[in-house]
Amino acid sequence: MPIYMDFHDVPEGITAKHVAEMHQADLKIEHKYNCRGLTYWCDERRQTAFCLIEAPNKKAIIDLHEQAHGDVPQRIIEVNDTIVESFLGRIVDPEKSKNTKLNIINDPAFRTLMVVKLRKNTLRKSSINTLNAALRGYTKSIVNFAVAHEGRVVKQKTGYFLISFVSVTNAVMCSVKIQELYNMVITPDIDFRIGISAGIPVTKRESIFEDTIQMAEYLCDVAKRNLSISSEVHDLYESENQNKTGQNPSINVLTKSDVDFIVQLMEYTEKVWTNSNTTAIDFGKQLGYSKSKLYRTMIALVGKSPNGHLKNYRLRKALQLLDKQTSNISEIAYKTGFSSPAYFSKCFQEVYGMLPSNYIKQTRN
Repeated sequence: MPIYMDFHDVPEGITAKHVAEMHQADLKIEHKYNCRGLTYWCDERRQTAFCLIEAPNKKAIIDLHEQAHGDVPQRIIEVNDTIVESFLGRIVDPEKSKNTKLNIINDPAFRTLMVVKLRKNTLRKSSINTLNAALRGYTKSIVNFAVAHEGRVVKQKTGYFLISFVSVTNAVMCSVKIQELYNMVITPDIDFRIGISAGIPVTKRESIFEDTIQMAEYLCDVAKRNLSISSEVHDLYESENQNKTGQNPSINVLTKSDVDFIVQLMEYTEKVWTNSNTTAIDFGKQLGYSKSKLYRTMIALVGKSPNGHLKNYRLRKALQLLDKQTSNISEIAYKTGFSSPAYFSKCFQEVYGMLPSNYIKQTRN
């Protein structure tokens, strides 16, 4: 049977003990609905609770909760148990709770997520060998830093890491260590980026932690500096470190309005980047900014003009297609929103230092 995670917005005054009682009520009658309660998470401070349940469908979960205690979940999503464990550390009740009558678990499902990306910056022949060697070294170090700071590596592939932390402080300190490593062993051919955000596992999206992952990736992809965090992460870090003073100058803290702008920018970019007719004026209209205000905001937060941002986004997509070697240069040019193969080749050479045709030859050798 599929496994689901549901979200309960817990009323004020309801404690972890009350949630444990409701969980026990579920377990007593779950067989009537062909369900099996695996575990739950409760966060008294944020007034949220999440249940992990094996069930035939979402309706069975709603009916079970309705009959057991009347607290119907606000949202239910289907999940993979392995993915849940990689984010949250467990898919059954923790050992310390199993011998108690109620299995009271005051364990928040709120997590801080860090995305690390290492991307090609230039494409000289020597840079590919340098990149591969650097990636191997950085990969081992990043994983070691994550483990040392009690992080869980949720996803890892070439040049990409998604890491989950219970502690905001551990996430921030881990990111600083990773950045320090990069600064000590600077590799000019690699663009090194880190984005950190925080949130709950179930929202209006269909996948677990989808909003939080997306935010971390957006900060990683477009924020002006190499290490960026949301204002929420910053506030949580400050609350965990009240006796410490001073802000790490290497960390770029984005305000809520900055984050909202970046989200709108990237959501629109992802919709229109394949359309060669898209212009800076279109971005301004969509985001509700005048031409001059959009330019100033983009330079301040992203470090690029609207046209420069769109061009770089398209080129990154084009580079991914070139690496797959499933399309020719002309096809890639049009797929990625360039008006002609000639213009695509010109832009590609300006950014990466070689023509796409030469890059293809180089990667095949």
